[in-house]
Amino acid sequence: MILAKQVLQHCRAKGWKIATAESCTGGMVAAALTDIAGSSDVFDRGFVTYSNAAKTEMLGVYPALIIEFGAVSQQVAENMALGALSRSNADIAVSITGVAGPGASESKPEGLVWFGLANKHSVIFSQKMEFGPLGREFVRQASVEHALMLLLNS
Repeated sequence: MILAKQVLQHCRAKGWKIATAESCTGGMVAAALTDIAGSSDVFDRGFVTYSNAAKTEMLGVYPALIIEFGAVSQQVAENMALGALSRSNADIAVSITGVAGPGASESKPEGLVWFGLANKHSVIFSQKMEFGPLGREFVRQASVEHALMLLLNS
C-alpha cells in the first residue's frame, strides 16, 4: 500500500516510532504498516483491543469512560491513543474504535468511527468519521486509510 509506505517514510524522516490501538479494524493498520519490508525501524507495536476488557487491561482505558460514553466515543478513542503511547516505545500513536457493522444502534450507527492521535508531548487530536452503512469491509478499509492519513499528516 502506497499510503503505508508514505507513513513509514514520513515517520522515519522525523525519527518517530509508531504504535497503534485498534478495535473495529482488528489490527489492519498494524498489518498495513508491517506488510512493508523494513518497517521495524518505525513500527513499534500494535494493540488489538476488540473487547472493552482489552481496552481497559491493555491500554488502561478507564472503565467509567466506557460506561458513560460507550466504547465508540471520542473519550475512549483519546484514551486508547494515550494508552498505546504510554505502553510502548512509540513517539506517536493512533487509535480506532467504531461500528463496522452490522449491529449498529440509533445513537451509534454503522460506519461511525472515532480516531485518536497522541504524541510524546501529550497533544491529543480526535476525529469522528461517519462512513455510512456501506458494509463491514468498506468501513474497516476506510478506517485504515483514514488512520494512515492522520499519521501522515502529523
